[in-house]
Amino acid sequence: MGIAERKLRQKEELRIMILDTAWQMVKQEGWHALSLRKISEAIEYSVPVIYDHFENKEAILLEFSRQGFALLTKKLIHAKEKEENPASQLQAIADAYWNFAFRNKEYYQLMFGLGMPCCDLDKCVPEKGAFRNLVMEPIERMIKANGKKKANACLKYHSFWSVLHGLVSIKMMGSAHAQDTLNKLVLEDAVSGFIKNLEG
Repeated sequence: MGIAERKLRQKEELRIMILDTAWQMVKQEGWHALSLRKISEAIEYSVPVIYDHFENKEAILLEFSRQGFALLTKKLIHAKEKEENPASQLQAIADAYWNFAFRNKEYYQLMFGLGMPCCDLDKCVPEKGAFRNLVMEPIERMIKANGKKKANACLKYHSFWSVLHGLVSIKMMGSAHAQDTLNKLVLEDAVSGFIKNLEG
């Protein structure tokens, strides 16, 4: 291995170390506790070394957002492919989305800015578009199959996502009482109503 190749490998290894260390901090202390200074202390490198890999803290957050959307997309594709008809696909997508949110709270909070500022994700994280496309496809199929020429697929997509994200946010960010009383039955009822609206 030449000197140039070795330097590239070492740089990538350090980049991975920075991300792994940052992720451990987030898991232990939350997103608000993350700082470049803490990362540099933990990996025993100076802050300028981190700047060689990431422009700022926001660049690290964007990398995690991309990872989160990639993981979410993988889970949704897997769930969708198990079903054939679009109504069942939408229900499977909703279930997979719910499960992802609560099994990956740190990712979800960052991806959708729960309790923290975030950028315009469509511009900063184009990976979000894959989620939109996954949901739009069965909605458009249902609209076409049921002859709903006046139905707006984009509006239906936003309604569907609003139901999912709204219920997840209430449960994730709400009071302890809300977390005890709100459960997946509410999601299933809401999604079932959404599907019936498209079918009727």
